Amino acid sequence: MDTTNVAVRLPALNGAWRLFSAARSLFALVGLAVVLAVGLPAPRDFLLHQFAVWTDAWDGENGNVTAGTIQVGTGGAAVREQRAVTEFIAKRYRVAHDATAGFVATAYRAGNEWKVDPLLILAVMAIESRYNPVAESNMGAKGLMQVIPKFHADKLIEHGGESALLDPNINIQVGAQILREYLRRFGETETALQMYAGAFDEPSSTYAFKVLAERARLEQMLRALRRSASA
Repeated sequence: MDTTNVAVRLPALNGAWRLFSAARSLFALVGLAVVLAVGLPAPRDFLLHQFAVWTDAWDGENGNVTAGTIQVGTGGAAVREQRAVTEFIAKRYRVAHDATAGFVATAYRAGNEWKVDPLLILAVMAIESRYNPVAESNMGAKGLMQVIPKFHADKLIEHGGESALLDPNINIQVGAQILREYLRRFGETETALQMYAGAFDEPSSTYAFKVLAERARLEQMLRALRRSASA
């Protein structure tokens, strides 16, 4: 931000405040929707439908290639949006900004390569590890996306084995590859996410709704940012 020109700075601050207020209200609505989705059948069906609408619209905007509009190395609105995602995650999960920027950039590259929504990749990271690249579970899951090596050894051969999963870039790439396989196999996001979590038979789809709610927070924040930029 240019700190030498007050006339420029004040409108920017006003815009930021409007964005914060809009985002706060939207987050509250998303939270309410998730509560209703778990507790009541009709709102749950509606929420699933809404996620499908978001996904279809996003695919359409990108020529049916499931990768985000924010690309590393591009300018303008794309860079602002990727920065916004980085700042949102860094503040929400108290992760170093530089590290978060790397996770976000890799998620978009992996999304482009494997045709998976990068916001979905980031949401999985949030639920699986809270963006801790050295996280390990008692089931043997490793890294940002908590990949279990014994189930995906074929994907790790070219990376040198399971130790590579503690490299954030490789972990995200492999996690995105796994997500893509499940999305193709089952044809819809909820079941694919439940399979990713090893909770395929869990009837309430708790894991999937946690991931989808996190993805919705990111999407709503970006929509508020776009509206603020066009105002």
